[in-house]
Amino acid sequence: MIKTKVVITDKQKNFRLPSGIRMLVRRACSAVLVTEEFLDSAEVNVTFVDDDEIKKLNTDFRNIENSTDVLSFPLGENGVYDTNPENGAKMLGDIVISVDHAVHQAELYGHTLQREIAFLTVHSMLHLLGYDHVNGGLEQMKMREKEELVLAKLGVVRGEDEDTYEE
Repeated sequence: MIKTKVVITDKQKNFRLPSGIRMLVRRACSAVLVTEEFLDSAEVNVTFVDDDEIKKLNTDFRNIENSTDVLSFPLGENGVYDTNPENGAKMLGDIVISVDHAVHQAELYGHTLQREIAFLTVHSMLHLLGYDHVNGGLEQMKMREKEELVLAKLGVVRGEDEDTYEE
């Protein structure tokens, strides 16, 4: 049986995550894998941090001295992943989300925090599966289409004035 194990850690102290966020993140990870027809069991780590911590990680790993909304740390390359010997799952990598950034962006874009975190999770999962948008163009457009498709499958839809999350 194909399973998705999502380990979620909350290391930030500035904000209490709304109920349902952890389930939404797990559903977002699974939805990406189903959409991408990933046929193996998978394991993903998702960590919520504050802006100070994500800035430190961005500086350490990307040599960019700014905070950012999300960082992806893929463990595979070209569709090849190590397997966790304990459960047989492919280890896809780590997702680190700045809750400070997510709250700000939700306000900026006029939608819910749930939609923002779902978007960041889906976006980062696609990176773990090898998608990239650094050079823009067709790859960026393809990634954006996948993001919107997965968000629609999750029921994270845009209303006239704001986004809603249908559980």
